[in-house]
Amino acid sequence: MTEGMSQFLQVFFEEAEEHLSRLELLLLGLDLEQPDREELNSIFRAAHSIKGSSGMFGFDDLTAVTHELETLLDRVRSGQLALHAQMVDTCLLARDVLQRLLDAHRYQQPDPQIPMADIIGRLRELLEAPAVAATGEDDFGCFDDAPGAPAEAAAEDEAFGFFDDAPGTPAVVPVAAPVVVASSKPAAAEGESSSIRVSVEKIDSLINLVGELVITQAMLNQLGDQLDPALYERIHQTLAQLEHNTRDLQESVMSIRMLPISCIFSRFPRLVRDMATKLGKQVELHLQGEHTELDKSVIERLSDPLTHIVRNSIDHGIETAEQRLAAGKPATGSVRLAAFHRGGNIVVEISDDGRGLSRERILAKAQEKGLPVHDGMADAEVWQLVFMPGFSTAEVVTDLSGRGVGMDVVKRNIQSMGGRIDIESVAGMGTRIAIRLPLTLAILDGMIVSVTGVNYVIPLTYIVESLQPRTEDIKGLGGEEGALICVRGEYLPLLSLQDLLGVSSPAQRAERAIVVILEAEGRPFALQVDELVGQQQVVIKSLEQNFRRIEGIAGATIMGDGSVALILDVDALPRLAAKGEPMHECE
Repeated sequence: MTEGMSQFLQVFFEEAEEHLSRLELLLLGLDLEQPDREELNSIFRAAHSIKGSSGMFGFDDLTAVTHELETLLDRVRSGQLALHAQMVDTCLLARDVLQRLLDAHRYQQPDPQIPMADIIGRLRELLEAPAVAATGEDDFGCFDDAPGAPAEAAAEDEAFGFFDDAPGTPAVVPVAAPVVVASSKPAAAEGESSSIRVSVEKIDSLINLVGELVITQAMLNQLGDQLDPALYERIHQTLAQLEHNTRDLQESVMSIRMLPISCIFSRFPRLVRDMATKLGKQVELHLQGEHTELDKSVIERLSDPLTHIVRNSIDHGIETAEQRLAAGKPATGSVRLAAFHRGGNIVVEISDDGRGLSRERILAKAQEKGLPVHDGMADAEVWQLVFMPGFSTAEVVTDLSGRGVGMDVVKRNIQSMGGRIDIESVAGMGTRIAIRLPLTLAILDGMIVSVTGVNYVIPLTYIVESLQPRTEDIKGLGGEEGALICVRGEYLPLLSLQDLLGVSSPAQRAERAIVVILEAEGRPFALQVDELVGQQQVVIKSLEQNFRRIEGIAGATIMGDGSVALILDVDALPRLAAKGEPMHECE
C-alpha cells in the first residue's frame, strides 16, 4: 500500500469512528413519540457517509450493512415506517457490527464471528413491516420534503463524509428499560472549522521540547538572581519577559493535547441504557461539564476506571423500581457524571441515588479477610477498604460486576496518573465517588521541600496545610506507633521524611522543623521536613524509564540549578512508615 493511500485510509477510519459515535448518540437521544426531523436526517447522513466512503475503499461488508441501515432510516424519516423501540435497538446493534467490521479492516484482522448476516436479516425484517401512510403532519409533522432527501444527502456527501464535524453529547439521557427517551438534543455543528491532522508523536515531541525550555528558563532565572539588579537591569527585564513568553508557549502547546471530557462521557448513555435493560432497572443518566478539557493521555487512561465505577453504580447501587418505590424513592434511579475544575485540577464525580454502601458489611468482610479494622474507624477509612484487592460485598456474582476484581485496579490507575479517589456514601441515599486528576501528566504544581539540604517535590493535590508545631503538640509513643501531632484537637500520625528516606544524619527536632499536613487514601497524616523552599510547576520525568522504580517515589524533575529533585508518592508514605523500612528500589 502506498503512503498516500495509507493516509487516506487513516482519515477514513477516523471519520467513520466519528460517524458511528454520532449515530449512536443520536439514536439514544431520539424521542419515539415525536422524533426530531433534523436528528433523523443526521442519523441517515452518518450511515450514508460510511456507506459511500467504505464503497470507495472496497470494504464491501461495511457497505452491505450500511446499505440496509440507510434504507431503513430513509423509510423512517420519510414517514413510511413508524419509529419504535425495537427499531432503535436493532440500529444500535447494527452500529456495533459496523464498529467491529471497521476494527477488523483497520487492524487487518478478519473476524468470522462478526454477525453481519444476522444484522442484515434483522434490518430487512424491519423493512418488510407494513408501511405507514404519509399524510403530512401525521408523519410526525416534519417530513414534508422527505422524498427528495436521499438525493440531497448524496449531494451533501460527495466528499464521502470526510472531515465532518461531530455533534456534542446530550446533557441528560433518561434510560427506562427497554425504551429510551431523550430530554435534550445533541448540539448541531454550527459550521466548518479549519484544522489539520497532526500525529500524536509530533505533539509529544513538541511538548518534550517545551518542557526542556521550561527547565532551561528556570536555570537562567536562577543565574540571573545572582546578578545585581542595579547593574544588570536589562538582563533582569529580559529574563522576566522570557519567563512570561515561556509560560505562554507552554500553555499554548499543552492546549493542543487538551480534549473535552465528552470524548469519554459520550460512551455512557449506551452503557447505561444496555445495563438498565439487562437488569430490568430504570436509570436516568445526567451529564455535566462535558466541555471540561483534559490532557489526551489522561482521558485515554480514565476511560476504564470510569466505566467500572458506573457499572458498579447501576449493578449494585441503583435498586429495582419496586425496591425504590418501597423505600419512598422515585421508580427511576439517577446516575450523574460531572467534570469541573477545582484548584488547578480536574475533578470527575460519579454519583447515584441508590442504596449506598453498607458500613457493617464492609467491616465484616474486612474482618473476614483478616484486615486490621475496628468499629471506631471513620467512614472515609471504611470506604477506602473497597479498594483492597479482591474485596467485594456483592451477595450475587453477575457477569456485570461483583467478583471483587477491579476497584483496586481503578485506584491504582488513578494513582498512576498522579490523582486520588475519594468516596462518600450514606446508606439508603446513595454514593459519590470523586476523582481528582492533574490537568496534564507532563507538568504538575508542587511544593518544594528540603531535607538535609536536598530538595523533594510534594504534589499540591495532597497538601492540606503546613505549620510549625509547638513542643506540647507532639506526643511520642513507644513501639511501632511512632509520634503523634495534635492539630486543632485531632491527633495525626507524624512521619519523618528523613527517616523514610533512610538518611543517617542527625534529625532536626520536630519543634524546629516544618510539618506538612497531607491526606492520602482518605487518611490525614503529618510529614516532617526541614524547610519549605517554595511552590512551582515542575516538568515530570519518569524515574522508571530513566533509572528504575523506587517505592515511595512517583517521578523526578530537574530544578533550576540543574539538580534532580524526586517527586514523592504520597499514598505510599504511610505504608512505608508502617513497614518500618526506608524507601528502596523495587524489583
